[in-house]
Amino acid sequence: MNYVLMGSIAIAGLFFGMLIASEIGRRIGLARLARNPAGLAQGVGSAETSLFALLGLLIAFSFSGAASRFEARRHLIIEETNAIGTAYLRLDLLPSDAQPELRALFRQYVDTRFLTYRDVRDEAATAMRLAESTALQADIWTKASTAGRSPDASAQATMLLVPALNDMIDITATRAMATQNHPPLIIFFLLGGLSLGGALLIGYDTSPNKERSWFHTLAFATILTLTVYVILDLEVPRLGLIRVDDADQAFIELRNTMQ
Repeated sequence: MNYVLMGSIAIAGLFFGMLIASEIGRRIGLARLARNPAGLAQGVGSAETSLFALLGLLIAFSFSGAASRFEARRHLIIEETNAIGTAYLRLDLLPSDAQPELRALFRQYVDTRFLTYRDVRDEAATAMRLAESTALQADIWTKASTAGRSPDASAQATMLLVPALNDMIDITATRAMATQNHPPLIIFFLLGGLSLGGALLIGYDTSPNKERSWFHTLAFATILTLTVYVILDLEVPRLGLIRVDDADQAFIELRNTMQ
């Protein structure tokens, strides 16, 4: 089952769950009013305020964290293209006879890295491209090291090229880990639970009304559901509607400079 389907089911479940919770709260309130016509329980406002304050705080932290991770993933794409571009430029320091083969490997490497995260739904293809990237890194490192030890190469050239290659290789692991960097699952369960609890209290508080206030119930459920959806979507910027694909333009521009 893919993310889009799972996410849609979860969001739909939260929305309808909040509507059901609101109706349950209303019926609990009506049952209490039937037993005690004087009204609903008094002095519970502080408890309700605390719940909604906690819900608002959790949403704020979750949204802020998701947005920060989204921007960090975009910046990592730019950082990787900069690292590759720097290493590519420093190939000029190597002996001229070693450069053509290394430049061809770099062009192949950029093509592979560009395609690696384009369709993460295809896990087999993504794993294959990651493995291909690793193999190309090893090939580039070996050939660059060999060229750097040749009699025509200068020690200063090697000292400049090696750190650039290290940066180019290291950032691939950073990007891979960034794709797995998410808040604990319990946070999302807590967010869903507090949303359902808030809907339950709204239904309970509106139970003295002769008619159901569907507008407020639907508005509350819709706004919270959309907010949770945006938080979830920011956490997976290659699968949902909010994506980092525009940052991949940096790879295209870099590849064009390698013609």
